[in-house]
Amino acid sequence: MFRLGYNTNGLAHHRLEEALELIADLGYEACALTLDTCHLDPFQVDAQAIRSARSTADRLGIQLAIETGARFLLDPREKHKPTLLEASREDRDRRVDFLMRAIRMASDLGADIVSLWAGATNESDTEVVWGRLCEGLERVLNCANENGVRIAFEPEPGMFIERPGGFRELKERLGAAGDALGLCLDVGHCLCTDDLPVERVIHEYANDLIHVHLDDIADGLHEHRMFGEGDLDLTATLAGLDAIGYTGMAAVELSRDSHRGAAAAREAMAHLRSARA
Repeated sequence: MFRLGYNTNGLAHHRLEEALELIADLGYEACALTLDTCHLDPFQVDAQAIRSARSTADRLGIQLAIETGARFLLDPREKHKPTLLEASREDRDRRVDFLMRAIRMASDLGADIVSLWAGATNESDTEVVWGRLCEGLERVLNCANENGVRIAFEPEPGMFIERPGGFRELKERLGAAGDALGLCLDVGHCLCTDDLPVERVIHEYANDLIHVHLDDIADGLHEHRMFGEGDLDLTATLAGLDAIGYTGMAAVELSRDSHRGAAAAREAMAHLRSARA
């Protein structure tokens, strides 16, 4: 069976060790750890903080995965910049450097998954963009292989690759290097891109699926909501994961709810238990 987890981007006002204690107390078995200014900033963290986080997770029996979607970690003025798609090689290298830091930290933390996305672009020449993305990802995948970590690629609405079909094209374009690339499926995103029903997508990509994000979406608008506030069939979604024998992490992602983080994590678990009853 897969492990239910919670993403720390929804607990941004909690100290990391206290966030881990909270999610364990609520019955979660995993944590999707978003590296950010508040949680193991990869540009300032020391080895002792990493050892402490791993020790806490191990003590609590919490499986860790590393998320790299922090909004302003690399640029305090522009959300999610720079990406792997930038025209400037220097800017792309900054993203690659961050992802490699995340990979090495994942290895130190005992996490076997690092998730990432492509980013958005205004570039009109899509072949140029594909080339930048593949070149950067090849370097990232090589680093992941050297550190015993898997990369989970997440299609993200509004980004260059926003649908599961784009993930499939990415693997093809990467050639042999793409064999190591797995899929991170955010089930709410399927409601934004009309890749429905969600359980069909889960079955279609069963062989690639290594990481899952859980959230609800209302009216196709890309705003992560609490279960029951949108159009997601949570029961069918979880049953779909069970049906394919998925054994990875399925982590609740409510990044807009840190102001009520503890309550949101508790409420989400109640919905999850009800859906699996």
